[in-house]
Amino acid sequence: MDTPDRILGAQLQAARQAAGVSLRGLAGQVPFSKSILNYYESGERTLTADVIACYEKRFGQIRDPVTTLVNLGRADVERRSFLRVGYSTAISASVLLPGWLDPAMPASSQRKSGIRQVGAADVTAVRDVMVLFSQMDQRLGGGHGRTALAQYLTNEVTSFLKGSFASAAVRRDMFAAAGEMAYLVGWMAFDNDEHSVAQRFFSASTRLAAEANDAPLAGHVLRAMAHQAVDLGHPQQGLQLAEASVDGARYQDACPRERALLKVVHAKALSAAGRATESAKALLKAEQDLAAASSSDPEPARVFFFSEASLAHETACSLRDAGNLTGAADQFQLSVRKRQARTFTRTHAVTLGYLGNVQAQSGDLEQACATWKSALNAMVGVQSGRTRNVAREIRATVAPYLGRPIADIQEIDEQAADYLAAIGN
Repeated sequence: MDTPDRILGAQLQAARQAAGVSLRGLAGQVPFSKSILNYYESGERTLTADVIACYEKRFGQIRDPVTTLVNLGRADVERRSFLRVGYSTAISASVLLPGWLDPAMPASSQRKSGIRQVGAADVTAVRDVMVLFSQMDQRLGGGHGRTALAQYLTNEVTSFLKGSFASAAVRRDMFAAAGEMAYLVGWMAFDNDEHSVAQRFFSASTRLAAEANDAPLAGHVLRAMAHQAVDLGHPQQGLQLAEASVDGARYQDACPRERALLKVVHAKALSAAGRATESAKALLKAEQDLAAASSSDPEPARVFFFSEASLAHETACSLRDAGNLTGAADQFQLSVRKRQARTFTRTHAVTLGYLGNVQAQSGDLEQACATWKSALNAMVGVQSGRTRNVAREIRATVAPYLGRPIADIQEIDEQAADYLAAIGN
């Protein structure tokens, strides 16, 4: 008989074997002997939280996606310590285990214990909430509303996932909607510099995407993780994730707009890894993909933000990282011209900040100050780690020049200091 201990023990064993680690090898890394570990994996002993934690620290999340999501959401709201993990844990074998993100992976059998009846209208409601928070994130930054969205995901959406579905299609759609929402919570945390929280939600989202058999969604999340890795100074890990995001059906089955998004982040990762020629080719492919996008395409709501302005912003970042400051400035300026500033306030402010930095690096500090003034004006009311970092970098850049006869430099420093003080930094 498959008891809960046997089922979870088998999951522990599968995770260990998939990572190519023997029982003896694992015993040398954790405070349990080989024989004790064998008892747990066989289900002959009741698993305890510390045993599961040892496996998850080494191999990533083990439990099924719904249980993972419930525990993750509650822990995020309660700020429990297990969220404080390093970057390497988030992109360990748990995310890229062979087959876990395989689009052909069959969904697990429908849960029969739930009593909530779930239909297409429930899927629509979840997606509507996600769109609302996604729009808020674009305007006000990830620091506005993320905890509320995590609570909704944990309390409301997981009750749908454990319910009785009207059809197999509704089940797939609900798991995909939950995966998109988990991704959005992770993205908002990433934007607010809560990186360990972001990593956990991104990982949970890939699980839900696999359960929904939604390869493009998995690619979308891996793209976000690649973006995070590059920003945190892990170019090789970022490239690994970016390459996974454009592999097979994750790229091929995506709509043209999403393919462009995956490719431009792939280009960003290639540039950060010092592979400029390949980055240029990936940028060209991203441009071609976006040009192929049409208003008649059936597109997931998660890509509503990606436009010519977004492509120009990411292209500029790749050129900047490759040392092409002139090209980067041109693309940042194009992004500023093309973006709807009121709808995408956070990114507009960040783009202006990056443009000012490039202008300063090119020796035009007065022009940089004028650009930074616009950036800081746009930041008012935005709660974002990226805008905070821009403000800090502005202050660090102008510090050696304070007191010199450079137009607006003292005002820029004070404005950046006021912004940081207003948001508690």
